[in-house]
Amino acid sequence: MISHNKGELQPEIYLLLHNIRSTHNVGAIFRTADATGVKKIYISGFTPAPIDRFGRARQDISKASLGAEKTIAWEKIDSAADLIKNLKKEKVTILGLEQDKTSIDFRDVKISSKNLLILGSEVEGIATEILKLCDQILEIPMHGQKESLNVSVATGIILYELIK
Repeated sequence: MISHNKGELQPEIYLLLHNIRSTHNVGAIFRTADATGVKKIYISGFTPAPIDRFGRARQDISKASLGAEKTIAWEKIDSAADLIKNLKKEKVTILGLEQDKTSIDFRDVKISSKNLLILGSEVEGIATEILKLCDQILEIPMHGQKESLNVSVATGIILYELIK
């Protein structure tokens, strides 16, 4: 557990960004992750990393994150499923953010001292094989005409709920 500014303990939170296409969304998620005390961000699939395959810093991510990619630990991984299975062995609760027939209202989430929040593709969401590995699938209720929120906006809502 990590300390909150008020001296309270808050859960350790890790993020898995899987198949998120937009560098702007990745940067915004890094910035929100820094603000909420996320311990580490894992990047998989075609999600762009803050450093490209040639070892160069991605200015588009840095611009959106305001440099948070330098303050948050992050790692590009080959297999999201392998990461999830390994974290489960370490007693990390696996949370997916997705609209699904088994999802629960995000305000009813039961978190533990260590939690991984999985965020998926802006269009396709989280792949079924990854959803099956989740301990809980969270959904943000929609009250308007649109069926979903931008992934970076939804991440902010969920992260602040997890640390409250």
